[in-house]
Amino acid sequence: MTRAAAGSGQAPMLETRSLCRSFGALEVAREVNFRLEPGARHALIGPNGAGKTTFVNLLTGVLSPSRGSVLLEGEDVTALPQAKRVKRGIARTFQITQLFRGLTVQENVCIAVSERLGVGGAMLRPAGKRRDVIDEASRLLKMLRLGEDAGRRVGELPYGRQRLVEIAIALGLDPRVLLLDEPAAGIPSAESHILLDAIAALPKHIAVLIIEHDMDLVFRFAERITVLVGGGIFAEGTPAEIAANSEVRSVYLGTALDA
Repeated sequence: MTRAAAGSGQAPMLETRSLCRSFGALEVAREVNFRLEPGARHALIGPNGAGKTTFVNLLTGVLSPSRGSVLLEGEDVTALPQAKRVKRGIARTFQITQLFRGLTVQENVCIAVSERLGVGGAMLRPAGKRRDVIDEASRLLKMLRLGEDAGRRVGELPYGRQRLVEIAIALGLDPRVLLLDEPAAGIPSAESHILLDAIAALPKHIAVLIIEHDMDLVFRFAERITVLVGGGIFAEGTPAEIAANSEVRSVYLGTALDA
């Protein structure tokens, strides 16, 4: 069972308050106040070195902040480790796929579903012993148009489809928040529409944040965009507002939007 959609008028699905992180004298996150609303389709952009991946690591518990807080639906989760944040509903993908390449597509997704249901040990038995796990994995693969690849080993798939498998695994964790860290990385531009279609088909109750350099994908996907520069929020607004912002163009977008 998936979690119910968050109702209107509730706290942000994910929020940071005065979030900071320093490595010695180097400040890589500066007073970041960020809100990801229930059901959001939000993009985080910025130049290389802006602190985007560091910010995601702070959201997911890979890093602890020097000061400030992270809240999930109004509850402070700053002190929770990564695994417990996943249990609370925060899932992510990575810039480089992290998959079991020797296992089949379906087996990869089944592992995620089994872990969420607390029956990970069942994966040591024949797959048919957990019909509920198999059925859910099959549903996710069909949703992402991966059904025909279910029995193939992940290492046999083109890289673009491996990215879709990673999204299926994240969805197997039944997230309330899905963080996609450069989902188009390594995918030929001619195939990026496959990824965009998959993201567009995600359940509406899941709040999605993508960190991405592909501006075509960002502006086709996002309803709201945050621009990060030097570890701090430089600008935020609708795609139209960001595209029209001359300061954003000067520090990051340049002529990309005119190409």
